[in-house]
Amino acid sequence: MRAVTWQGPKHMSVEQVPDPILEEPTDAIIRVTTTGLCGSDLHLYEPLSPFMTPGDIVGHEPMGVVEEVGASVTNLKPGDRVVVPFNISCGECWMCRRGLQSQCETTQNREHDTGASLLGYSKLYGQVAGGQAEYLRVPYAGYGPVKVPEGPPDDRFVLLSDVLPTAWQAVEYAGVEPDDTLLVLGAGPIGDMATRIALHRGVRVIVADLVPERLTRVSSRGADVINVTEAGKEFGDRVRQLTAGRGADAVIDAVGMEAHGSPLVEMTHKMVGKLPDAIAQPFMKRAGIDRLAALHSAFEAVRRGGTVSISGVYGGAVDPMPMMQLFDKQVTLRMGQANVRRWTDDIVGLLTQDEDVLGVESFATHHLPLDAAPSAYADFRQKKDGMVKVLFNP
Repeated sequence: MRAVTWQGPKHMSVEQVPDPILEEPTDAIIRVTTTGLCGSDLHLYEPLSPFMTPGDIVGHEPMGVVEEVGASVTNLKPGDRVVVPFNISCGECWMCRRGLQSQCETTQNREHDTGASLLGYSKLYGQVAGGQAEYLRVPYAGYGPVKVPEGPPDDRFVLLSDVLPTAWQAVEYAGVEPDDTLLVLGAGPIGDMATRIALHRGVRVIVADLVPERLTRVSSRGADVINVTEAGKEFGDRVRQLTAGRGADAVIDAVGMEAHGSPLVEMTHKMVGKLPDAIAQPFMKRAGIDRLAALHSAFEAVRRGGTVSISGVYGGAVDPMPMMQLFDKQVTLRMGQANVRRWTDDIVGLLTQDEDVLGVESFATHHLPLDAAPSAYADFRQKKDGMVKVLFNP
């Protein structure tokens, strides 16, 4: 089969690789019909390269049709249409039973002291072959995959794999009520979708980004917008001007380590990427540092007693935190990988309505063949051509 593989920093390649097979009785094999390119895939593109191996199959946002199931999988059959969460979770452990599927104790990676394994996401999270491929082996298939109805196009459901539950959890963790003001930092896929979910719930939303096309896109849904480049050092004041001088009731950081504004950190990532893995891996785990511009903006713009919900991925071990500011402002922090299966039943209820209330069918800006993946990674990183969400069709 064809699959998108990591070959080195900033080097993705579509290669012929062996078809996956059932390895455990709890596995299933699906034929992938649509699979997404995610902002966190860009972390593998360069910052997390020490934990990658040439030939790793990437991607964690797949949906498709069941081809084969293991002997222990009784709730799926060949021909079923499914979306596969990016968490690999068993559904039975202490964590899963409490809705913390991203911390599944069955698939935790204790060697690296990280949470549940993820599809297509480096040695830190299990090094499991990902879904930017023609076929995918799905572990714990009796629990993870979400069956969806036939009829509507893939675009109606594929975002259940990551974008929708990640954005949903970000809004839930923000704790906003109707008529509250939510500031969303970043109008990429997660920030855009979080904006739509919050607006659907009657929340006032302000979105900040530096890409004019992305701001136009969220503005058309009803959000107020701030161009970060134009606001400059007055960003916090701009937010307070829009919120009776207090700041936003809650802030979602949907940017994470991909933030702009720290040449030193970017240079460090490049230098570490050139080191042998035996040196680079412990360095990143103990001394890694992120670009923190978005996170510090969140702390500046949230009101006293407010909440910062972090959905953008961070990987640093020594990130400096403004503890005096956080303590003095009495800020609540909530964060973490999305617990996908905790939210999917609620979200499916919205997606199966006749009306496309969240605009999922028009959410993707680019539909591309799998062979276009190498250039799509580069373009997505550079935010070219109005690219917000890419879906590949193997």
